[in-house]
Amino acid sequence: MTTTSADHGLAGAAPPPPTHVVVRALVRPVWRALPRGAVLTGAGVGLLLAGSSLTVAEEPDPFLCLTLLRAAALAFGLGLAFLLDDPARHTTATVPTRRPVRTGLRLALVVPIMAACWTAALFLVPAKGRPPMGAITVEAAAIMAVALASALLAVRYSEAVEPGIGISAGLVGAFFASAVMLPSRWELFVGTTDQRWDDAHRRWAGVLVVAVLVGALSLAEPLRRRRTTVLAHR
Repeated sequence: MTTTSADHGLAGAAPPPPTHVVVRALVRPVWRALPRGAVLTGAGVGLLLAGSSLTVAEEPDPFLCLTLLRAAALAFGLGLAFLLDDPARHTTATVPTRRPVRTGLRLALVVPIMAACWTAALFLVPAKGRPPMGAITVEAAAIMAVALASALLAVRYSEAVEPGIGISAGLVGAFFASAVMLPSRWELFVGTTDQRWDDAHRRWAGVLVVAVLVGALSLAEPLRRRRTTVLAHR
């Protein structure tokens, strides 16, 4: 049995580096490529909104504190809507590291920061006016997960390089539409003294789960790129 030069080349090829080595090498360039201005602006506005409850001289109003925390959650979500904006998206599509790895690294770098900012926002609100932290955190997590899932869908199913503006506009529209247009039995934005509080937060938990699942399924390579690759091989 003869061995060709191509076989020798394959046999002598170096194995690909381990995933953790690749990820470690990508941390710095991915961090530099992040739209940090938009993300940090959203976080800063959210913290300012939560902190504004401290400027009220009177006894803290629970409804005001709840409203400010919901507005802060929306601000965080608007910042995350820009997370996958990448003017060089179609250029980086040709690098050997697959997009799910690069996108997952973006999420891993930013989500803990946003979680810390949300924790700070909670404690900026006076304890006497603060809503139940677990329930309001479910609301915030759902809003931010919807923003991220929308960005992941946009990257997977479109050629847009900066979908953040459209996503943020849609997020604001959905936020206010759900606040004023949902029927009573599906209402999401209820007060802490409302008897529907627990039911509303079961619905919020459902929104969170669906958004996380949709986002996870959308981490794969964009469909358009996959179809182009298949056609090229043919």
